[in-house]
Amino acid sequence: MKLRAILLIFFFLFFSPLISAADGSMPAVAGIRIEFIVFALTLIGVAIFHHKTMYVALTGLAVILILKYIFTDFSLLQHIVGTHEHEGEWRILLNLLGLLFGFAILAEHFRESKFPDILPKFLPDDWKGGFVLLFFIFILSSFLDNIAAAMIGGTIAFVVYKGRVHISFLAAIIAASNAGGAGSVVGDTTTTLMWIDGVSPFDVLHAFVAAFGAFIIFGIIGSIHQQKYQPIIKDPATGIKVDWGKILIVFFILVCAITTNYTLDFPAFGVWIGILIGTFFRKTPWHELKKAWMGTVFLMSLVTIASLMPVDELPPASQWTVFSLGFISAVFDNIPLTKICLQQGGYDWGVLAYAVGFGGSMIWFGSSAGVALSNLYPEAKNTVKYIRSGWHVIIAYVVGFLVMIYTVGWHPHAPHKEKHKTEAVIVEKE
Repeated sequence: MKLRAILLIFFFLFFSPLISAADGSMPAVAGIRIEFIVFALTLIGVAIFHHKTMYVALTGLAVILILKYIFTDFSLLQHIVGTHEHEGEWRILLNLLGLLFGFAILAEHFRESKFPDILPKFLPDDWKGGFVLLFFIFILSSFLDNIAAAMIGGTIAFVVYKGRVHISFLAAIIAASNAGGAGSVVGDTTTTLMWIDGVSPFDVLHAFVAAFGAFIIFGIIGSIHQQKYQPIIKDPATGIKVDWGKILIVFFILVCAITTNYTLDFPAFGVWIGILIGTFFRKTPWHELKKAWMGTVFLMSLVTIASLMPVDELPPASQWTVFSLGFISAVFDNIPLTKICLQQGGYDWGVLAYAVGFGGSMIWFGSSAGVALSNLYPEAKNTVKYIRSGWHVIIAYVVGFLVMIYTVGWHPHAPHKEKHKTEAVIVEKE
């Protein structure tokens, strides 16, 4: 237990110089503002008390809020709802809430359809079966939210591996769901943020170079580990009757999610439209909400804590700054990191998309896909076991990053907002 705490303290303090805290009256210890210290202690608590993660996260959030109210003029209402100068966090939190609960129901619809039971007929009988499954998750997440991709992949894995899924393969599922969305503006929240903010979809596309490089490593290693732990079912059971009505509901939910993500930047709205319409055709597994609520509250607490950190700027944009952000995104929510990078400008958006999108795969709570999958597989919440068994994801991140840098290169874009302003002035003059 002491070793776990020491490792996480070292991890946090090693990267803390990359963060510049805003000036204020908040107390600091050794030059580090107390909010960051509480955040670090919260992460340590999550790693040690992995059976009580929700309570640890809520405690950390409560302590930070108390400190904010005592030492600053902070307003939680304004932070959530927003002001004229500041966009509130309500959209992100509400979207996250809807997706985590909604995709838990979707995954159960998919399982109850019996469709996963016939998949052994189409998957290879050895480790390559797991590799093909991971590639399916990778492709699915390129146009669908990574939470849904991870949940569908996790549901299939539960069936084809008889419920015995190795943590190494769980890490690979999370990594595949995050890697697939890295180069697509509709595949991950961070790339969607870039798109909304004015970054061209073509400027993040080369993140797939790194993502494919990483996939080869974690895909092969994770699949081999899983096959040794529990071989894939070679032949499907006979007499299986697929409920195509439930498959249609799953498909409809996904279509609604993609549509509202593209039109409203609010995929959760579409997910729940699909779920509610589906209630008229099949019984909805509402009991899944009871299983998912603790993980959902946990992640929303961590995301809220991250949004409360007084991070104003990062070091000047460079390929190695972005490389470090990948590791930071494993413990620090990647949404505020992406927002800061968009404000600063001067980044290669494809390199950044891969780093902040895939980096969260290195720890189970580093991405929403990881938290959602841990609701299905609680054993993944043991942070030390996750890192020990999922070491190949860390190696894959590094290799994928180097492959992209030494093949595609580092091509920073000019601050896109300034570029748009310049173009507007030129048009007006003409």
